[in-house]
Amino acid sequence: MLESALRLTGVYRFYERRLQSRVEKDEVPGHIGIILDGNRRWASSMGVSEGIGHVEGANRAEELLDWCHELKIRTVTLYVLSTENLDRTPEELRDLFRLIEARLNRLLTDERIVRYQVRVKAIGQLDLLPDSIRALLTAVERKTEGYQEHYLNIAVAYGGRAEITDMVRSVAQDVKDGRLSPEAITEDTVSKRLYTSYLPNQEPDLIIRTSGEERMSGFMLWQGAYSELVFVDVFWPSFRKIDLMRAILTYQRRTRRHGK
Repeated sequence: MLESALRLTGVYRFYERRLQSRVEKDEVPGHIGIILDGNRRWASSMGVSEGIGHVEGANRAEELLDWCHELKIRTVTLYVLSTENLDRTPEELRDLFRLIEARLNRLLTDERIVRYQVRVKAIGQLDLLPDSIRALLTAVERKTEGYQEHYLNIAVAYGGRAEITDMVRSVAQDVKDGRLSPEAITEDTVSKRLYTSYLPNQEPDLIIRTSGEERMSGFMLWQGAYSELVFVDVFWPSFRKIDLMRAILTYQRRTRRHGK
């Protein structure tokens, strides 16, 4: 593909090194969330099938692991598949599930997970996924559950409203059973019942959405309340390391007040 060829040029490599030196002069976000958007539109623009668009998108997600390690980003949450995406045609879902299964198999044997000490966890309504994918997610989680250097969260069959609904049910059940009084419910009570509760830093410092769309689409609605948002006018399969670094530079230029 043209994007891959451009990345091999000397000019691109010079610009990439220059950007990285600028990024490294300031504090990088500890937790980045990325809404991977635009696979199908990229495929249409390139005159190829939607399946190829999803494959190229999966390739970028694999490259991202190296980029984040090089930039010393500790936690990454990828919005891979929303609950709304599950309403797509049976044919597209079949191809998506096959691709997810194939990439999870690769993740199981990816030596970078061990080298970087990455804990991998799926977040979402996993019961909506095929048994084969759930089994692979469980295997990856068990293999990496002892790692604490880096965290990779795969948001699949995920919806922010569903996450909050699950949290409310959990709190309501404890109140009903007498284990929790309404007066004792705090923000911390909520945070400890979210899908991301195991993370040392649940709240993304920066959320990036590709494809030019400027909305959250239900991504980390509680955790992202004070995240910096950067919308990138690039389809996900065309996303490059320089696009990631430009987003980080935008983040670094902002003053974070958290409402104060």
